[in-house]
Amino acid sequence: MNQPPRGLHGQAVEIIGERIIRGVHAPGDSLYPDQIERELGVSKTVVREALRVLASKGLIDSRQKRGTFVRPRADWNLLDSDLLRWQGLGIPGEAFLENLGEVRSIVEPAGARLAAVRRDEADLAALEDALDLMAAAGDDAQAAVEADLAFHRALLAAAHNELLTRMEVVIEAGLRVRDHLVHGADHSSDAVPAHRAVLDAVRAREPEAAARAVEELLAQAAADLRHLTDNADRGETG
Repeated sequence: MNQPPRGLHGQAVEIIGERIIRGVHAPGDSLYPDQIERELGVSKTVVREALRVLASKGLIDSRQKRGTFVRPRADWNLLDSDLLRWQGLGIPGEAFLENLGEVRSIVEPAGARLAAVRRDEADLAALEDALDLMAAAGDDAQAAVEADLAFHRALLAAAHNELLTRMEVVIEAGLRVRDHLVHGADHSSDAVPAHRAVLDAVRAREPEAAARAVEELLAQAAADLRHLTDNADRGETG
């Protein structure tokens, strides 16, 4: 997934975009460029460019007499990598997590089927490297997250379908949010065996076995997340 933009206009995009996603600026609310300039301490040019970027993502629009305003959520480009990242910041809503889980359950088993048929030695090496990183991560939550992301990126790449590979922005958003929650908890299941099963099926060129292994992996991931959120709802800390 792309990194946060740099520079003054990039920072302005981040601040305003996150506020819109969090509902600080709700659909229909007006945005006042002069007020943004003063608040952020930036120039008119910076604000104008930031608003142009946000407009390209479907978040805002400008019209004569009405000025600049936040567009309805239905108009937002929800597959934009920045929007996915902003939605994953902080504590994401349950609907966001459910939507991402559903998309993963559709895309990743299909990707694994293709990977089992089309993978080459470089793909297998990338999957193996990611699995080694996962095993070496231990209690390092950040290392575990990055290893998990590397594995799923490599799995999509092994399908050798350019359009499917572009889905990594969605997969990564879901993984990063879930992984930070789960790996940051005191207890989480060992992810290596489930991922090893996927790799073994892909290596053996068994598409249905690869799809089933991914489905089982996703089911375990969902169970880990449910366990965590259920404990949070009950106020448990252990």
